[in-house]
Amino acid sequence: MNFIPSNDISIIRIEQLIKIENKNMMELIETTYRTLSGTKKCIEIPSRKPTQFIIMQDKKPKFYVDLFDLSIESNAMMNSLVLCAKKPMKVVLAAINKRNNINLSISKISTLVFKKKKKSKKIVIALKPLPEEWLDYSL
Repeated sequence: MNFIPSNDISIIRIEQLIKIENKNMMELIETTYRTLSGTKKCIEIPSRKPTQFIIMQDKKPKFYVDLFDLSIESNAMMNSLVLCAKKPMKVVLAAINKRNNINLSISKISTLVFKKKKKSKKIVIALKPLPEEWLDYSL
C-alpha cells in the first residue's frame, strides 16, 4: 500500500475538479459579417453536424444541443421533439418560449442576402444542456 502525502491528494482533487468544470467548455468560432442590414456576429461550431445547435437565450449563447447525444436527458427529449415528431428546431423553440416565457433562438446568418466575412476568432464558452424542466415530450 502506497502512502500519498496530503499535498499530492489535494493536487489530484484539484485536477479532477478542473476536468469536471471544463467538461462543458466548447471552442467555437465567432464570425463577424457585413450584410446589407449592418454588421452581424454569428457564433458557429467548427465542423458542425446538422444535429448540433447552439441555443441563444436573449441573444447570448447559453445552451448546446446535440440531438444524437442521448446520454444527456434533455438531448434525448429534444431528439424526440425534433426528429421523431418531424418538427423544425425553430418551431420547437417557439413552443418552449411560449410555455416558459423565455427567449430562445438559434444563431444564424441568412444565406439569401449579401454577406461578407470581416473577421473570425476562436472563443471558448461554457454551454450547458437545456434544462429538462423546460422540455416536455408533448410540446
